[in-house]
Amino acid sequence: MAGSQEWSIDGHGGRLAGRTWDGDGAPTHVVLLAHGYGEHCGRYGHVAEALVDAGAAVHAVDHVGHGKSEGERVVVGDFEYVVDDLHAVDRRAREQHRDLPVVLVGHSMGGLIAARYAQRYGDTLAALVLSGPLVGPWEAASQLLALPEIPDVPLDITTLSRDPEVGRIYAADPLVWHGPFKRPTVEAIARGLAAIEAGPSLGALPLMWAHGEADRLVPLESTRAGVEKLRGERYVEKIYPGAQHEIFNETNADEVLADVVAFIRDALR
Repeated sequence: MAGSQEWSIDGHGGRLAGRTWDGDGAPTHVVLLAHGYGEHCGRYGHVAEALVDAGAAVHAVDHVGHGKSEGERVVVGDFEYVVDDLHAVDRRAREQHRDLPVVLVGHSMGGLIAARYAQRYGDTLAALVLSGPLVGPWEAASQLLALPEIPDVPLDITTLSRDPEVGRIYAADPLVWHGPFKRPTVEAIARGLAAIEAGPSLGALPLMWAHGEADRLVPLESTRAGVEKLRGERYVEKIYPGAQHEIFNETNADEVLADVVAFIRDALR
């Protein structure tokens, strides 16, 4: 079983809370995890355990304004700075695990962060995994920004997974944000999506895109346009029938995690 250690690091908006999962043996590679909007890296313990069992040392951080990190709750002013924060985590991980290949895994808003990270630092990565990533046209951003005031409505927990227990645990988690979107963050998302669209493809960097077919939060076909922009020479696509947004917490999560582990193994050969 994977053990974990908490740590902190200076970020652009204050101290960031991070976590490392590792096993008893020497790791063969490093995985960086980028979580989604309103949540925190502590929700990824089972993901990290599957990756550690496959030889990884896993490093993750709560983004600014999220989880245990400092900053106004869920307010992100510029995702370029969040990419900078993740790069600091990357440097920390490489100091601990010198000369090991590094794989980046990003979910949802973390997929936006990971995609932009790969555009900026892809030559330092061995592979990229995007889970339900927020890339491509996202109509919800323009719809929310067109309103005079963003409604004070929490996320619909039934959109997370076919497993109702996932929603119940999410709703009871005190480190999860249960309020509305913040306008500065939605504006930053819109700019981040535009930056990805204007940026380069990933060329030779191996990319896996994994998505729930029934995702209502980040619709499949909107993401497809962004992935087509990003994908390069080595590309794997996994679409899971009936699955909703949080594919790592879906009823077929074991299948999803096995697919991710297999992709990483193949990319590192």
